Amino acid sequence: MTTYTHQTAPTQFVEANGIRFAYRRFGKAPEFDPNLFLDGIEPQYRAELDSSIGGVPLVFNQHFTGTMDHWDPAVTDGLAKDREVILFDNAGISSSSGEVPTTFEEMGTNAISFIKALGLKRVDLLGFSIGGFVAQEITLQAPELIRRLVLVGTGPRGGGNMATLTPEAQQIFGATYKAPEELWLKVHFTNSEASQAAGREFLKRFLLRRENRDPEVNEKVAPAQLEAIGKWGARREGSGAGSYDYLKTILQPTLVVNGDNDVIIYSINSWILQQNIPNAQLIIYPDASHGSQYQYPERFVRHVSDFLSEYDSHVPDSPSEYDSYVSEFDAAAPAVFESMEQS
Repeated sequence: MTTYTHQTAPTQFVEANGIRFAYRRFGKAPEFDPNLFLDGIEPQYRAELDSSIGGVPLVFNQHFTGTMDHWDPAVTDGLAKDREVILFDNAGISSSSGEVPTTFEEMGTNAISFIKALGLKRVDLLGFSIGGFVAQEITLQAPELIRRLVLVGTGPRGGGNMATLTPEAQQIFGATYKAPEELWLKVHFTNSEASQAAGREFLKRFLLRRENRDPEVNEKVAPAQLEAIGKWGARREGSGAGSYDYLKTILQPTLVVNGDNDVIIYSINSWILQQNIPNAQLIIYPDASHGSQYQYPERFVRHVSDFLSEYDSHVPDSPSEYDSYVSEFDAAAPAVFESMEQS
């Protein structure tokens, strides 16, 4: 059987909701249908077993104007060692057909159609930047579909300074660059020498795939996404903590990750997510901006892998015989995240 990677995975297509979605699928897939094994298992136990037999794919949701080739191979291949990874272009993006909606609610609906068209009954989600807005919408609209949630460099509806691009983002996206990809050095990394050095290494990985790369997005994408950002970031009636009440309905275990100096979606918004999603934890990486996961790819992969594989300690009243059964699948021990002071 051919083993694909970020560089070699073929672009495939699936039709759903009148849209021809482009996607790539690679990594460690289960050797059998996990639903056959898990059929009849009580829901509160299923989450642990899902992960332990490798039955839950991780679906990636991309940033502003990004395509499948804007992901870092160090992250996608790193996570694909232990689970199946699915990258896709949402409606109107790059190789997918259709138009880009002007609300993240519609983008979430389209993403759900894509996931279900693949025949998947349960997935983990990773959403980066505006992909985090989409991931929240997917979870709100189809909570039974989502096991765990990873939100990176993103924020809540009506978050701080989110109704428009931040002043820093406006300057970064409005500038000109010698090479188009150098834009991402400013978007994802701080101005420190160490961060920019990490950024240059990221660009090398970013450009590794030479054949069958996704086309860059067309001129219709950015305006539609900016309109959606304006609607998402607008303060709700009764501004303040009340505007974040919707987050309390996201009951899935959630990992929130950001840099300590995100100038695209200010880092405070990650704290707001963690404070309002009932079962969320937060990791902040030092001297890092919007793309902290690309500055610390090995650390990020380790943290996300631990999170996706750890035992759900919130499950109530698990019988002792179940605990011993789960341990046979190496799923019973909670993950321990390293101090951010360690490498």
